[in-house]
Amino acid sequence: MQPPRARESSAAGTRSALLEAAAVRFGRYGYDGASVRDIARDAGVDAALVYRYFGSKDALFRLVSTNIALFDPLLEIPLEDVPAWICNFVTHSPKDDDVPHPVLSVLRSSSRGEAVDRFRDEVTEVFTERFAARLKGPDAQVRAELLAAWLLGTSLLCKAFRTPALDAASEDTLREHLHAGITPLLGVTPSADGRENCCGTPPCGTG
Repeated sequence: MQPPRARESSAAGTRSALLEAAAVRFGRYGYDGASVRDIARDAGVDAALVYRYFGSKDALFRLVSTNIALFDPLLEIPLEDVPAWICNFVTHSPKDDDVPHPVLSVLRSSSRGEAVDRFRDEVTEVFTERFAARLKGPDAQVRAELLAAWLLGTSLLCKAFRTPALDAASEDTLREHLHAGITPLLGVTPSADGRENCCGTPPCGTG
């Protein structure tokens, strides 16, 4: 008989594998195009375990389609480091072929109106409310949502749609223009050369 601790570890691993497989399936094919059987097969487990751990396909979709916790670091790091974090997210996160963009499961499931509503609610909580509270000066909520637009829109074009200019641009070029566009939204005082240092690294756009 498997020891209790081993069973708990196995259950956690299975749940994690199902979440990862669901994120990929829903991201690539939307809600209707991703079946429970396919998700389970990708995770290497029986389809019955989807219902055991999550209750339903809809509950699993809600978990992976509105999880923007990956943006939580923006609520903690110094504001002057935010441009560098976004630069790194855009230039270093996996391509859509490997890990679908977090917005795609919503976009590819346009008939699931509640998914759009939930995503908007999470963006509102993270950016419009919590991140905006970190900003000084006028129009903090507008600037926070513009930051979200830079982050989500640029990464979507780079990683999922791979538009030609962004796909061909060098990392230094992307960093330079992202930094120039994002910094004014934060109200961060520029350094003597007009640019902030990125988390201890050279300014964006330099070697």
